[in-house]
Amino acid sequence: MRTGLKTFAALVLVVMLGGASGFGEPAAAGAGSPRASLIKANIYLVAGDYRRALEACQKEIDTVPSVEAYIYVTYIFQAIDAYVEHLAQEEQWHTIEQVHLNLAYKDAQDLIDPLGGLARMAKEMIQTSVQQQSDVSAAMAARLNKREADRLWQQQTQWRTENPKTWWTGIPDAWR
Repeated sequence: MRTGLKTFAALVLVVMLGGASGFGEPAAAGAGSPRASLIKANIYLVAGDYRRALEACQKEIDTVPSVEAYIYVTYIFQAIDAYVEHLAQEEQWHTIEQVHLNLAYKDAQDLIDPLGGLARMAKEMIQTSVQQQSDVSAAMAARLNKREADRLWQQQTQWRTENPKTWWTGIPDAWR
């Protein structure tokens, strides 16, 4: 049932984003449609595919670096951290292992040499890494345009306040 709900949410999100405007203005461009990479990142976030969400954000940063792209990747890092913490509090260690596998496995070759790992160790490794990367990407966004970064973080703070137990399952409404 949970998988069906996530699939439904992803489909609703695709429909909603189809004609929506971007969540922010690109650093060097005027208003426009949302960038495909960031739309994909949100769909991956809703699906819980954190590796692909991060890859989509990285693609956006590589193609068109902007405050929004850095804030978005920072948000994804923080969402991973919050989700893993939530799972640990709920003692859902098997799901933490699944998050670890999602982040670690990329190619079919990875199936030959499985990582395997204890869930509690995976939790610590994931959280330490995403917290460090979150700090780095947030600093990069602020260097590009501190005022815009602050505005976007105010929006995500409001989103977190309104959705304290699920904020990590999607992006703030204002970013759609």
